[in-house]
Amino acid sequence: MTSFESSRRPARPSRTHTVLRVAVVLLALTLAFLVGVAFSRTLDERPKSSGTETIVRTLTPVPQGAPDRTVTVTVTVTSP
Repeated sequence: MTSFESSRRPARPSRTHTVLRVAVVLLALTLAFLVGVAFSRTLDERPKSSGTETIVRTLTPVPQGAPDRTVTVTVTVTSP
């Protein structure tokens, strides 16, 4: 082995190889993006948890008549 052979650089990848590598990386990024969108849509469309449920009803008042009797209470307070 001569000194010229040992110091030689490895061959550069061809242009086709570089373009193919860029295309594969872009395809992988696109696939990852689409999987993320699908996952987020799945989370949005799942059934909501059954937490507390609020029901609003309107009650009609019961008619009231006059009281049968009236009571008055008187309280006397003495100071100590």
